[in-house]
Amino acid sequence: MDWLRRVGASALLAGQVLLHLGSGRIHRRNTFDQLSAVGLESLLIVLITSVVISGVFTIQVAREFINFGASSLIGGVLAIALTRELTPVVTAVVMCGRVGSAFAAEMGTMKVTEQVDALQILRTDPVDYLVTPRVVACALMLPVLTMLSLITGLIGGMIICDGLYNIAPSQFLSSAQSLLTTWDLFVCVIKASIFGILIALIGSGWGLSTQGGAKGVGRSTTDAVVTALLAVFISNFFLSWLLFQGPGQSMGTASGTSSPQGSQAAMIRPAGGSPSLES
Repeated sequence: MDWLRRVGASALLAGQVLLHLGSGRIHRRNTFDQLSAVGLESLLIVLITSVVISGVFTIQVAREFINFGASSLIGGVLAIALTRELTPVVTAVVMCGRVGSAFAAEMGTMKVTEQVDALQILRTDPVDYLVTPRVVACALMLPVLTMLSLITGLIGGMIICDGLYNIAPSQFLSSAQSLLTTWDLFVCVIKASIFGILIALIGSGWGLSTQGGAKGVGRSTTDAVVTALLAVFISNFFLSWLLFQGPGQSMGTASGTSSPQGSQAAMIRPAGGSPSLES
């Protein structure tokens, strides 16, 4: 019941944020502070995570594609996997642990020490002062961090392919360019922004509904991170269906997802009779 109560509080918080944004009520100084906290202070860990995930994925995929004689597709497959799923989701997971927990702990502490009540006594709306800046910062900075993570991951994968599998960077980049579409990049940005909004709302909602002193703050922080992770994974499933298999499929086709260049990985049947990939 407590979890459902907090979900409801976060949903109401989302509505309040929308109303306040629509009326132009944004605390600019706090927003810039949160942009720095969410973006600059998270950049290093996001980039390190991206390089590691990209490297592991490249090692797992490259050898199998080489065995199938499809080494020319490695760059494109890595680019698609990173852009559509790995980069936005992994970046969001990192931010759940770093930013979502910080939001819940900070606002939970303010709640149990009655600082939130003090803001209301001073006629300062806690939503304007605390929540809206964090939602705006996450909605803007998650896409930026995700795109930087994507670039770093592709560079890391390219270096591994060149160093371990003798795949020239020019071949890697050509494959990525031929298979990756504008729609893939658009979906990546949309996913990242939605994940950022969810993380900020859940962290803030759980923090502002904290009860029970220091123990309650710890419980709220843990529950906020777990709930944010679940929200990211579940929303990622529905966004992937909506944007790639549902109504967004036609838009993706129009932008080149099913273009002749994107169909280079055609299945052929060699003389031996077993299917293989050929670029």
